Amino acid sequence: MSFNISRRGVALAAVLFGAGLVAAPAVRAEDTLGAPVGHVTLTAHSADVGIGYTWGDGTLTYGHHTYHFKVSGGNIAAVGYSALKAEGTVYNLKHLHDFDGSYGALAGEATLDKGLGGAVLSNSNGVRIKIETATEGARLAAGAQGLTFTLSR
Repeated sequence: MSFNISRRGVALAAVLFGAGLVAAPAVRAEDTLGAPVGHVTLTAHSADVGIGYTWGDGTLTYGHHTYHFKVSGGNIAAVGYSALKAEGTVYNLKHLHDFDGSYGALAGEATLDKGLGGAVLSNSNGVRIKIETATEGARLAAGAQGLTFTLSR
């Protein structure tokens, strides 16, 4: 797969950046999320025709222990299929039971063969997870995404 970037597009980006209309963020996401307290890895699959469904599993490393969890959820506007692998950093987790719950994010995905992405997920207990994703498949998705993480007991 190859991408063609026009000279006009590069010139426009240079002008906008130089004029200060597009600026690099001065504050990193970790700075605004607080101190990291854990780590997650997960694998999931998404199948979509308009409204999508996501399922999978993962591990949470927290307090020198590893916990397994299930992933389920969906996307409002999506079409296609993709397999996802993600790793992330957990913030604001004070008690293990606060990890369970529904996480929301505004997200987008455009995968044709392979793709990369990221998002910050948050739940009603104040837990936030900054994830980086690698996807494979053929899928186009945009809008609100909701995932539920349930610790295995």
